[in-house]
Amino acid sequence: MAFNNEKRWKEELLPGGHGLMVRGYLPVINTLAKGLDVHLNHRVTKVVRRYNGVKVTVENGKTFVADAAVIAVPLGVLKAKIIKFEPKLPDWKEAAIADLGVGIENKIALHFEKVFWPNVEFLGVVAETSYGCSYFLNLHKATGHPVLVYMPAGQLAKDIEKMSDEAAANFAYTQLKKILPDASDPIHYLVSHWGTDINSLGSYSYDEVGKAHDLYERLRVPVDNIFFAGEATSMDYPGSVHGAFATGLMAAEGCRMRVLERYGELDLFQPVMGEEGCVSVPLLISRL
Repeated sequence: MAFNNEKRWKEELLPGGHGLMVRGYLPVINTLAKGLDVHLNHRVTKVVRRYNGVKVTVENGKTFVADAAVIAVPLGVLKAKIIKFEPKLPDWKEAAIADLGVGIENKIALHFEKVFWPNVEFLGVVAETSYGCSYFLNLHKATGHPVLVYMPAGQLAKDIEKMSDEAAANFAYTQLKKILPDASDPIHYLVSHWGTDINSLGSYSYDEVGKAHDLYERLRVPVDNIFFAGEATSMDYPGSVHGAFATGLMAAEGCRMRVLERYGELDLFQPVMGEEGCVSVPLLISRL
């Protein structure tokens, strides 16, 4: 399979600005999963592809067999080779996985008794080096709750992950005191560990210096009856929920066509999201 490395890449921005899913993504997931047989807490260890189907094995030894499969795990999981593919993935696919970068941006949520900060979207931490720069997201502006979320990225995020949750929260609070010396103590805190979480091993994909941008497309291209989706497979919108969702739709269509080619029966596909096939999601989105 040949790829053109001469394509010039120009960043595209989605209209509408950034939005905060106030209730999280669970309403979206529940609606899209309506009518589907979903198995939670089944970490995949092996994917075997055959001419007539795919067999997926999970940690407890249980197996699932299907005509096709969509691989939508985070790029960090693919890079760590937690999932074994039999036969092995083609060299061009493994090269795409190896050459794409994985970045980290964690969240340290600090919950306070009352608001003592200005009604702005972000509170920035400016330093002499990029290592010391970070910011706080003001959740009170979007949700009404007295919560600030510290967002360390890059090497700083990696170093903070080595701390205990208490130490990480104290570090975030120390940064806040540099901006607001009279800040009150937090009453609760919550710390993410996207870089070391076995189910993510990173936060988002990015272009490494000197590497081709078409690596995203190489990662998306199917291998036989295995289709790939996720933000790291989106040429136009990598690192975004939009990119992940759009590539998921493409992978699902690929699976549908694969089954149609094998069985040739349209009746196999019934609407799973309501009788009319429409999606109604109770969303609460705050535009930042």
